[in-house]
Amino acid sequence: MAINNITGFPGNQSQRATDGSQVQVARSEPTAAQQQTGRPSTMDTVSLTDTAARLRELENSLAKLPVVDSQRVESIQQAIANGSYEIDSGRVAEKMLRFERELQR
Repeated sequence: MAINNITGFPGNQSQRATDGSQVQVARSEPTAAQQQTGRPSTMDTVSLTDTAARLRELENSLAKLPVVDSQRVESIQQAIANGSYEIDSGRVAEKMLRFERELQR
C-alpha cells in the first residue's frame, strides 16, 4: 500500500525542495524468507542527496565544538580579579532594550 499525502499537500507537492535537493523513497516486496520469518511485509528504503549528507557532516562538526570559549572566560576572570574589567552600562542597557523588543514580536 503506497503512502500518499503525508504532509497535507496534494499529489507530489509533499516532495518539494527549495534548494534542488531530492529525497528518493522506494518500497520493495518481501522475499519468501521474510514472509516465512514474520519480518515486515515490505522493506522501505530512503536515499538522501549529497546536500543532506553535507548537512549531517556540518551538524556533527558543530556538535564537536566547545560551547564555552575557555580562553575568553579565563581572560575575563583575570580582568575581574585584578580590577581592570570595565562594564559599558550603555551597551548593556541597549542590549537589554533590544532583547525586550524582540520578545514583544
